[in-house]
Amino acid sequence: MGPLSDGSRVVIIGGGPAGVACGLACLRMALARGPRIAVTIIEGKDFNEERQHNQCLGVLSPPLPALLEQELGLPFPWHLSRGEIQEYVLHSEHEQLALGGEHFPSVALRRVQFDAYMLQAAREHGVEVLPARAVDLEFHAQGVVVYTDSAPLEGEVVVGAFGLDGGSAEMFERHTRYRRPAFIDTLVTKYHPGEEAMARFGPRIHAFLPAHPRTEFAAITPKGNHLSIVVAGRRIDAGLMRRFLALPGMRAQLPDLERAGQWDPNDLRFFKGRFPRSLAQAYFGDRYVMVGDAAGLVRAFKGKGVTSAVQTGIRAAETMLQAGISARAFRAHYREANREIIRDLPYGRLMRLLAIGLAQSGLLDRILRAARREPRLRTALFDAVSGRTAFREVLANSLAPGSLAAITRAAIPLGRGARKADRAR
Repeated sequence: MGPLSDGSRVVIIGGGPAGVACGLACLRMALARGPRIAVTIIEGKDFNEERQHNQCLGVLSPPLPALLEQELGLPFPWHLSRGEIQEYVLHSEHEQLALGGEHFPSVALRRVQFDAYMLQAAREHGVEVLPARAVDLEFHAQGVVVYTDSAPLEGEVVVGAFGLDGGSAEMFERHTRYRRPAFIDTLVTKYHPGEEAMARFGPRIHAFLPAHPRTEFAAITPKGNHLSIVVAGRRIDAGLMRRFLALPGMRAQLPDLERAGQWDPNDLRFFKGRFPRSLAQAYFGDRYVMVGDAAGLVRAFKGKGVTSAVQTGIRAAETMLQAGISARAFRAHYREANREIIRDLPYGRLMRLLAIGLAQSGLLDRILRAARREPRLRTALFDAVSGRTAFREVLANSLAPGSLAAITRAAIPLGRGARKADRAR
C-alpha cells in the first residue's frame, strides 16, 4: 500500500468540488511524476440539466480562484458569476451592522452550474465519470471493489467525496471504522422580487443570528435575478422557515413577499440539506480516505466549504502519490496537511456556542453596538461571517482589551437620542 504506481486506479465516490479536485490533482501529479494511473468518479446527479438543487449558497471567495488555477490548471469560471459580494450586514435581535467595503469581494454563483463546470473539466482532463450510484464496497488485501447500480469497479483505493449523503456514509460505516461527522440542518429557498428590488438590495449578504433556540443562523444572498435564503439549526423544518420569513427584520429585506411566484413559479420551494459541524471519526484507513464534508474538514461554524473541499481533495491526491494509501500514510501526511483546519475546529466550536449564547441572551445587540466604535471587534465580526481568517484569530480580536472595553461601554443604557446617533454611526 505504498504510493500509487503504474496501472493503479483511484475510485472517487462523488463528483462535487472535493471529488473533482482529488481526481484532477491525481492525474496532474501522476503526469509530472511518471506513474500511469486511472481515475474514475462515480456521480449519479446530472448537473448539466440543472435538475439538482445544491443547498450550498454558492458564495466563493479567495483563495479559491488561485487554488483552481495554480494547483489544478483550471481557470476560475468568472462567466458563471451572479455578482460580487462586497459587504455583509450582520443582524441581531434589535441591531444591525454593515461590515466590509475595504475587504476582498466574493463571487456569488449557482452551485449546480459550478459543479457542472468542474465535472466537465475533469472529463476533458482524462477523468472517467461513471453516471451511477455506489451501493456497496469490498476491501481486499490487493484492492477495493466498489459496486454501483451500473457496473462494478476495482481499484487500489477509494475516496469518499459524497458530502453528507446518508446512503454512502452507511456503506462505509458497515465496512470500516468511519463514522460521519455531526451536522446541523439547513433549509434553503429562493425568491424573485423583480429587477428594481434586486438593485435596491445591492451586492451584500444579510446574515442573521436570531434568538430562536433551534435557529443558529440565517442569511439572504443576492444571486443575479433572485435572492437565496437559508436557515440553519437543529430540527429545521418548513414551519420554522415560514416563521423566520415573517420576522420584521426579514420582511424589511424581502419586499412584496406576498407576490412570490409572480416572476418564477418555483419561488419559496424549500430544499433540505445538512452542514458538518465536527470532524468525522476514522476519516481515513487502509485503502480509503474522506475529503471535504464527508471528513468534516471544513470550518466548524460556516464559510469556505468549497475552498476546504478543493484543498482536502488536492491533499488526499498528494498523499496517495507521494506517501501511500495505507492508514499510516494518511495519518502521517494527509492529517498533517490539514492541520490548520483541524487545529481551528475547537475554536470554531467555541465561536459557534458563543454566537448562540449571545444571540439567545440578547447580548449580541451590545456586541454590534460596540463594534461600531471598535475597529478590531468589527474586523472579528467580518472574519466570522465571511470566513476570511481562522477562528483562532477571530476570538483573539474579539477578546482584545479594546474590544472588551467597547463591549463594556455598549452595555451602559443609552438615551433615545444617543441610540439614534449610535445607529447612524
